[in-house]
Amino acid sequence: MANQATSDISQKFFNGQNNNQIAYRAEDVDTAIGFFLKRGFDKVAATNTALVLLQQASVDKVPIFKLLDTLTGVNDVQLSYVVAQVLNLNRAKCSVVGYRISPQTNRFDQRNIII
Repeated sequence: MANQATSDISQKFFNGQNNNQIAYRAEDVDTAIGFFLKRGFDKVAATNTALVLLQQASVDKVPIFKLLDTLTGVNDVQLSYVVAQVLNLNRAKCSVVGYRISPQTNRFDQRNIII
């Protein structure tokens, strides 16, 4: 009897997991996906990244066009860094996207000396 009650509770819990529907305007979705496709992202990566940015824009109450405009002037390395930061903020805390920033120190033997 206890197993049946636990099973019913679990079933009700998991059946209610996907009831929240999120709707975005078609032009917002197309613009976000197109932005990342234009920057060299794969179709699946562009779609997933665009979805995360659309969610973040919705949370921050910022139009997606304004958010994408701020990313227009960045180079590919900076864009990867920004996307990794946004993805990490929207992931479970036990999983993160890693990246490495190489040190920008100049060694003595790497510098040109003009006499």
